[in-house]
Amino acid sequence: MFRDATLDFYGIKAARIKELINVELPVVEVKEKSTDALFLLENDRYLHLEFQSSYSKKDLGRFAIYDLLLYERDGRQIDTVVIYSSDVQTAETSLDTGTLSFNPQTVMFADYDGNVIYKELEEKLESGQELSDIDLLNLIFLPLMKTDMPKGELAEKSIRMAQSIPDNNKRNTCIASVFAFASKYLEEEILNKLLEAIKMSDLATMLINNTITERDIEIAKRLLKRGISTEDIMESTDLDLDTIQQLKDELDNG
Repeated sequence: MFRDATLDFYGIKAARIKELINVELPVVEVKEKSTDALFLLENDRYLHLEFQSSYSKKDLGRFAIYDLLLYERDGRQIDTVVIYSSDVQTAETSLDTGTLSFNPQTVMFADYDGNVIYKELEEKLESGQELSDIDLLNLIFLPLMKTDMPKGELAEKSIRMAQSIPDNNKRNTCIASVFAFASKYLEEEILNKLLEAIKMSDLATMLINNTITERDIEIAKRLLKRGISTEDIMESTDLDLDTIQQLKDELDNG
């Protein structure tokens, strides 16, 4: 959605984004087999983004491995950007292994004044101004910036601001994005409060339905393992016969 604004928002010097690329890598040597985000740029290079709420030099090595695996898989040159939340004040920006050097760009949200940005967004929304793509990205990443407010409180305020965006697609994109990032660094109790904040939105219905479906699938799997009939499982869940049969086939073949 923000392909034309993302690079400007982060201050990344690169060709424009062309498309999103599958990040899954067929490798067992690393525990996590995908990057956070991978884009194909208009100059045929890849843009590899990593979001971090803490710093470890080992992470740079992990990101370098991703890039080597991507290069081996697709043969494209790669521009890597590591984006740190405001919890990280300093971080090394390069890794030298001797023969190989890894020098990703670094974005520090600790350098973003979230207090000022929050006030600007609030004033624009209260006056009925349309938010630009940069404004929307500021809203999404506001809880990761340096502010005087706790992250949970700021995430809730960001969601409530997003709820006043007239455009349905932009509104749901912002709410979903704020919640997705929040789920990476906030405790479950605070996340539940965020769900309360979005319960009146269209997105809430999607989240609730998805949660119900996942819960029913887990219930159905347990009942199938106990030999309960598909008819009884249908009565105990909201799953249809085809879905239950598919789960049974997966268990039988797994």
